[in-house]
Amino acid sequence: MCVNDLIVAGGEPLFFLDYFATGHLQLEEAAAVVKGIAKGCEQAGCGLIGGETAEMPSMYAPGDYDLAGFSVGAVQKDSILPINVQAGDVLLGLTSSGIHSNGFSLVRKLIEREGLTYSSPCPWDGSKANIGESLLTPTKIYVKACLPLLKAKVVKAMAHITGGGLLENLPRSLPAGVGASVTNHPPLPPVFKWLKNASGLDDTEMLRTFNCGIGMVVIVDKSKVDEAILLLQGSGEENVIMLGELVAGAKEVTVQGELS
Repeated sequence: MCVNDLIVAGGEPLFFLDYFATGHLQLEEAAAVVKGIAKGCEQAGCGLIGGETAEMPSMYAPGDYDLAGFSVGAVQKDSILPINVQAGDVLLGLTSSGIHSNGFSLVRKLIEREGLTYSSPCPWDGSKANIGESLLTPTKIYVKACLPLLKAKVVKAMAHITGGGLLENLPRSLPAGVGASVTNHPPLPPVFKWLKNASGLDDTEMLRTFNCGIGMVVIVDKSKVDEAILLLQGSGEENVIMLGELVAGAKEVTVQGELS
């Protein structure tokens, strides 16, 4: 997710470093973690240049570990996003791969309340072996899809939809006096339909808690929409969604229609 935040600022990820701490190092477990990090770096086109592994007996329960990391990127000062965002610009949505990395406190509570475990059959996706496998779907990395937009200078701003959802993340890319009108939110993917039904959350709280199927929003000038979509599709984003547009008004997001 670090590299997704970098690309939102217009930065190209350069490298990543990790920190792995545990009470007693299990080599196979640590190797699996590093392998996953390396795969993410490959997807982002950045290097895994090092990190730190710490063994701290009595600090962690057996089998527990703590994992953190950060990424560094670069961008020319005059290319830092957002740039010249205004009413009339168009919102393009890029789909998420699942829950990503936000809302899991509620997810864990709902699974417990529904009498399920991580080894239970997955109620929203029969293709997965169990709930745990589905929830561990990696966060989608948008770097390679969005870099061509930056290089072609067709993007004005982006919003990575993480904690706070669409309602709290998109306004960060907007200037005062400009709001976002979402008129074409896509149907909820099955995992979010299940979460909505199990939790009883209304649409506003769903959109403030989860990504609800949209992991990245790209803001472009109306005249650049076709070019942006072609660039995104050429980078593997086959399903680019015309979410809506920016409007004059309060710096907030309004979503028309009901989530379904």
